[in-house]
Amino acid sequence: MAGAAELYDYAAALAEFDASRTTVRSLVESGIASVPPLFISTTNYPPTDILAIPTVDLSLPLSSSVPLVGAAARTCGFFHVTNHGIDAGAAVSAVRAFHELPPAIRSAFYSIAAVEGMSYSTVPYMDRNSFDGPGPILPWRVSLRVLLQAADLGRLPAECRDALVEYLRCIEELGKKMARLLSEALGVGAERLETATQVEGWLMACNYYPPCPEPARVEGAVEHTDPSLFTVLAQDDIGGLQVRINGGDNDGQWVDVPPVPGALLVNVGDVLKLVSNNEYHSVGHRVMIKSSQDARASLAVFFNPAMSGGDSNLLGPLQELITTEKPAMYRSFTMTEFMDSRRKFGHGKLSTDQFRVALE
Repeated sequence: MAGAAELYDYAAALAEFDASRTTVRSLVESGIASVPPLFISTTNYPPTDILAIPTVDLSLPLSSSVPLVGAAARTCGFFHVTNHGIDAGAAVSAVRAFHELPPAIRSAFYSIAAVEGMSYSTVPYMDRNSFDGPGPILPWRVSLRVLLQAADLGRLPAECRDALVEYLRCIEELGKKMARLLSEALGVGAERLETATQVEGWLMACNYYPPCPEPARVEGAVEHTDPSLFTVLAQDDIGGLQVRINGGDNDGQWVDVPPVPGALLVNVGDVLKLVSNNEYHSVGHRVMIKSSQDARASLAVFFNPAMSGGDSNLLGPLQELITTEKPAMYRSFTMTEFMDSRRKFGHGKLSTDQFRVALE
């Protein structure tokens, strides 16, 4: 007899889910007692240790912070920052406030693709036309995604608008500071990344992970790397973020990254991995659902080059990082090419390998 997964029509179920203009948040509100197959993960999740990543105190001199940033970017790809002067808690509360608005208000923002720079949906792990099942097809998460250069933030509901607008104003300044720290730690001078890429906030993802009746059967986000120079994450204290260790005795092991109260979390993205000629590591990470009672809220801002896809806006390894001993590992590319590769090949190494140079 065929198994349940073989009998389940994933395409029909996903089409029905799309047509209903619903989200995983709506399913939880309806009182479901078990997880629908579209969300069920077949991945085995072994117990994890806790990853101690550096915490960078921005009130300290550069002589203290730059080595920490460089060490983190070259190994685990993540670091916390404190004394950043931003009310991250208010921003995360605003994210929670949006996702906990009455359904009639939230549904007015529903769209799978961006409309006027915004979308609100449970974003699938893969193109809706390319999957063949079994799942998970959908994450246990709903996202309000805002393209920062295209969206009118005045459209946001009053319950979250002011806090998110203020957060974005502050986070743009922090992004410039992070670019300088990462650039200085590369040894190319504090302004080099900004000069080469014109760093700006590209996307804001306001994520909400509802409580799940069967937390061990779902994923809030499957393993991925970020399509950015770097990402700045604000989160509540629920936890669930995990990072895959690269290298050493624990290569491939998943480890928890507990939230640090008051801190923001910064991680290296794929674009910076390429621009740094593999000096910096963009590391696989995922989000697990920790609770059947409490929702997790987070706010990620992705920083990327402020460039179009034209040939005059080519990116590639910084010339200062190319030597006889370590030649360029990637060819030049535009952000349009990069995002096209991301859509075609998915997250992580397979996508970035499309820009690899064949070294003799």
